Amino acid sequence: MNIIFLGPPGAGKGTQAKMLIEKYAVPQISTGDMFRAALKDKAPLGMKAKEYMDKGQLVPDEIVIGLVEERLKQDDCKKGYILDGFPRTVAQAEALDKALAKMGSKIDHVVSIEVDNKELVKRLTGRRTCRKCGAMYHAIFKPPVNKDVCDKCGGELYQRDDDTESTVMSRLEVYDAQTKPLIDYYQKKGILKSIPGIGSIDDIFNKIVSILGS
Repeated sequence: MNIIFLGPPGAGKGTQAKMLIEKYAVPQISTGDMFRAALKDKAPLGMKAKEYMDKGQLVPDEIVIGLVEERLKQDDCKKGYILDGFPRTVAQAEALDKALAKMGSKIDHVVSIEVDNKELVKRLTGRRTCRKCGAMYHAIFKPPVNKDVCDKCGGELYQRDDDTESTVMSRLEVYDAQTKPLIDYYQKKGILKSIPGIGSIDDIFNKIVSILGS
């Protein structure tokens, strides 16, 4: 079962992906992980990607697609995989389809976890991190016993720069701009499944599983 996972920051995509990996025994594949592995192995495409990253430039699509294609040919992907954070654009989606067709494969499901921006802002701006041990809290959903103090080590809790409201709104706007064309693309192909990302973790997971099947 080959799956693409879509979802804005704060939608709970990472949590659901981990649960799906355990249930279906397939790998979760992100471009970040692929870049790190290719660099570690000094693979030719990985070294090419490094040249662009070292200059602060975006890695060209043909290199990214090449890395994805190499990764999907590995043995642990034979039963399927979950693509996370890729593709990001319609051009990448089209290139992925062509690469998979060459391999005699295709994407079976595109799962999009939908949460409105007001709820996402509440989730993301409430996050707090301990300066000493890195423990995570949430002002609403997982507050510490004493405000701004870590339960584990007594360290100071702070709000990361990327969790402020203005930064969160900016991230969500970028996601919406990038992802809406992708959602339209996969909708037209008839493989997009949208799941409301509101409710308990288990409820959302069960909805995803009912769509994917056993």
